[in-house]
Amino acid sequence: MRMRNIILSVLGVVLIIGAVFLSMKIIDGKTRPKPRPAKVIKTVFVDTVSNTTVPIQIEANGNLIAKRRLELYAEVQGIFKEGTRLFKTGQKYRRGQSLIRIDASEYYASVQSAKSNLYNQVTAIMPDLRLDYPEIYEKWRSYLGSFDMKKATPKLPEITSDKEKYFITGRNILTSYYNVKNLEQRLSKYTITAPFDGVLTEALVTEGTLIRQGQKLGEFIETGVYEMEVAIGKEYADLLKVGEAVALSNLNKTRNYEGKVSRINSRVDQATQTITAFIEVNDATLKEGIYLEANLDARNEQDAIEIDRNLLQNGNQIFVVKDSILDVIDVQPVYFSDTKVVLKGVSDGNVILNKPVPGAYAGMLVKVYQEPTRNTSAPDVHTISTGTKP
Repeated sequence: MRMRNIILSVLGVVLIIGAVFLSMKIIDGKTRPKPRPAKVIKTVFVDTVSNTTVPIQIEANGNLIAKRRLELYAEVQGIFKEGTRLFKTGQKYRRGQSLIRIDASEYYASVQSAKSNLYNQVTAIMPDLRLDYPEIYEKWRSYLGSFDMKKATPKLPEITSDKEKYFITGRNILTSYYNVKNLEQRLSKYTITAPFDGVLTEALVTEGTLIRQGQKLGEFIETGVYEMEVAIGKEYADLLKVGEAVALSNLNKTRNYEGKVSRINSRVDQATQTITAFIEVNDATLKEGIYLEANLDARNEQDAIEIDRNLLQNGNQIFVVKDSILDVIDVQPVYFSDTKVVLKGVSDGNVILNKPVPGAYAGMLVKVYQEPTRNTSAPDVHTISTGTKP
């Protein structure tokens, strides 16, 4: 019995050792060498540097506003009388035409009464002038002859001596005259005329309504001449000049206009650190409120190049290709726009990237894209292109 147990134990150990060796053999049989990755060479698109004069343009935008604008307010009170044209938005008026006529019948009677009183006062002094001051009688008689109650009061004759001044002042004629002129000045406020050719853009009253003193009546603008207010960075303040031409376009780039810098504000906005420039444009097809984009010619940068902003690395470096290997060089950015950057310090003949390469680094092996010719076999399937054909 004891011998049997020994034999079984030995057989068990042998079986375990055999199972271990068999497992190791199976594992070794399944082990395969890892394949070596194929070397990938990226294809890049390049440009050869040739420094030129790059015009720097400042991009800005804004809404058009009328250069000449008139806000209409009432300085007197009365009923808005109906005119030859309806006081409605969009109504056009020529220079000198009445925009608003307020009923002044009652006030007009007061003015006529004051004018009549002045006329009577001058008439009353004529006998005394004829007897005591015959040398000035004729000019005052001529004044009475030019006096027309339906027209504006004529200017008093020029007083040439102290005796004449004391006599006229003593008869209260000067006081009456200036009182009449004051009333006539106020009477003119019952009619508002157009100071220039334009259109009514806002109408807040209608014919027949009672207009109160100080009430806003509407808004009148001159058509054809507009200004666009744009904000420019303070660093370009010394580059802009009044009278410089400006290229303008609408948002869809379907219409182009030509304007000029009309005014430049001398104060820098403390919040935005910008200055305000005004661009004048004269075009009958434009309307107030239209949104336009402007390109202002700031200056011409000599010996410079212009590339996409996404090609600039670390703010002052770009990639160059030397013997199929990428390298970086230091550059000097002089102007940034939304999509472009103007650089200096890049020598002529350098081969630079014109499209970004994902994962690019100095020392990376690349292949310069060659324009395909006819009957040329397709590129190597292991080559990865980083851009599209320009």
